[in-house]
Amino acid sequence: MIALSSQCHIENKKTRGLIVLKKSLLSVAVALAAMPAVADVDYKIDLTEPTHHTGDVQITFPATDKDYLDIKMPAWRTGYYRILNLANGVRDFQVMTEDGDSLNWHKLDKSTWRVELPANARAEDIVVEYQIYADLLGRRARHIDDSHAYLDASAVFMYADEYRQEPVSVSLEVQDSWRSVSGMDSTDDHRFVADNWDILVDSPIETGINKLFKFEVDDRDYEVVFWGEGNYDAEQTVADLKKLVTTGPEIWQGYPYQRYVFMIHATSGAGGATEHRNSTIIQRPRYSYGSREDYLSFMSTASHEFVHTWNVKAYRPAPLVPYDYQKENYTELFWIAEGSTSYFQDHLLLKADIMEPNEYFERLSKDIEKYYRKPGTDVMSVAEASFEAWSDQYGDRAQNFSVNIYAEGATISWLLDMALIEATDGEVSYRDVHNELYQRFDADEVGFVSDDVLTILEDLTGKSWQDWWATNVKAPVADVPFAEMLQTVGLELTFKSDDEQLPWVGWKGSESAEGVKLTRVERNSPAWNAGFTPGDVIVAYDDHRAAGGRFKEAISEYQVGDEVEVTFFRRDQLQQTTIVIGEEQHTGATIVPVKEPTAKQQARFLQWLNIPHPNA
Repeated sequence: MIALSSQCHIENKKTRGLIVLKKSLLSVAVALAAMPAVADVDYKIDLTEPTHHTGDVQITFPATDKDYLDIKMPAWRTGYYRILNLANGVRDFQVMTEDGDSLNWHKLDKSTWRVELPANARAEDIVVEYQIYADLLGRRARHIDDSHAYLDASAVFMYADEYRQEPVSVSLEVQDSWRSVSGMDSTDDHRFVADNWDILVDSPIETGINKLFKFEVDDRDYEVVFWGEGNYDAEQTVADLKKLVTTGPEIWQGYPYQRYVFMIHATSGAGGATEHRNSTIIQRPRYSYGSREDYLSFMSTASHEFVHTWNVKAYRPAPLVPYDYQKENYTELFWIAEGSTSYFQDHLLLKADIMEPNEYFERLSKDIEKYYRKPGTDVMSVAEASFEAWSDQYGDRAQNFSVNIYAEGATISWLLDMALIEATDGEVSYRDVHNELYQRFDADEVGFVSDDVLTILEDLTGKSWQDWWATNVKAPVADVPFAEMLQTVGLELTFKSDDEQLPWVGWKGSESAEGVKLTRVERNSPAWNAGFTPGDVIVAYDDHRAAGGRFKEAISEYQVGDEVEVTFFRRDQLQQTTIVIGEEQHTGATIVPVKEPTAKQQARFLQWLNIPHPNA
């Protein structure tokens, strides 16, 4: 079995070598190719009056012999799997010929404008003009103000299917003090070109008053642009990003880009990040960079988006190839696209010496605690969660009856990684699976399905993974053997709750002068069993006032098994019930290296994280 696996591995390496060479030559050819002198579709946006979040867009489409042209605005953008109805920012839409003759149009649906083309207009270019309202900073879709503009083409620039694969150019008219940056090639300070609209839509533009840093690593060019003031250390951030970008070969053979751009927003309130073809946008509140914990959180996000450059942008599930921007793109594999990315992100920080092992263990401990606090793990599988990703799972129901493609997807990725390492005596890890996905599937041409992943697993190990997949991907996994997995790699998992009885009710709430308004009630908890639900406002317990800032502490002073009379408002009606204090489980998690790991544990740790065991 292992001999067969080894032979398969050798043959795969030969194949991968040829593909890597092919990709490398292609990258060089692309880098050296002359930029198009004249694009088939020209986009222009006037940002010279940005104070009220508006820009004026003009698009010139080539002449067509059709009697109409459908012009579309995407309903969503990549990296955020929700219908956003991005056409809602369009105003003053009008169409004319290049000679200025108005053309009739009507809307087919919320995102499609049909332009009528009489015979005498079909020899002329078609000029579309509209104003775009851009105040979707937190969605990382479009934002224009007096200091900058962030333009994700999916939320700004319309397209026509007939010209989706034709060359495009984007020209920006901006204030003299502004600087423009994008992952696209540029022909001057504020003009970019791309081979087609799909590259444009995956290459956001940051223009405005910003700080720009450039560096080169292994003959690849990088740019880091900061917009906004905050407590970040730009020099340290750039230094660590230099280390991060060297870690690609830890998982993949080859890089899918020659140039990469990190866009960083220090904002007021907005947070999140989105991957793109050869760039990323990362947003954080402006004063959430300073502490070590905050900084590691930022770098972990940067690493997540860097992993996405391969996983999602270079290879991705088949239903997303090509992206259909007018409707949901359903797949059962978002847990690989997002969850596996979350799984790998801190591994790369460890390898780059940006994160210390003890810091990783602390973050992993918190993830384990969160898993145990997620009742949805015994209800929903990661495959179902992937398919339902387009649905808006929120609040109590999300916590109690569903799982998350990021967090639980990362857990299943870890489970698969450990299973691969054990099955092959460390010859194969989950990193090898993702390298094979990269070598076999080019997202510009074809995506992968579940059977493709299963084929790769069998090719790498010489055995079928159908049963494992049915048990861990297609079915809920409520009982993950965290302690056993960690023991295998020479780590010990303990819980504070194992050593002492801790009182537990299973609710979360926000305190005010009126009382404590419940925001979450955990399924099967004492609060759940007592009938509490989010929205209830607790005003008293055992005849004591709940408001005043001491409620949480007071409840923690009860003993397991105590009964508490709770008075609360529901629908503005006063009610009373009894809650029985329960015992908290799986809290206070701690992961520490065993002092004297065996040779096998040291080997497994190295195979898992690709760094030596701390006590080796």
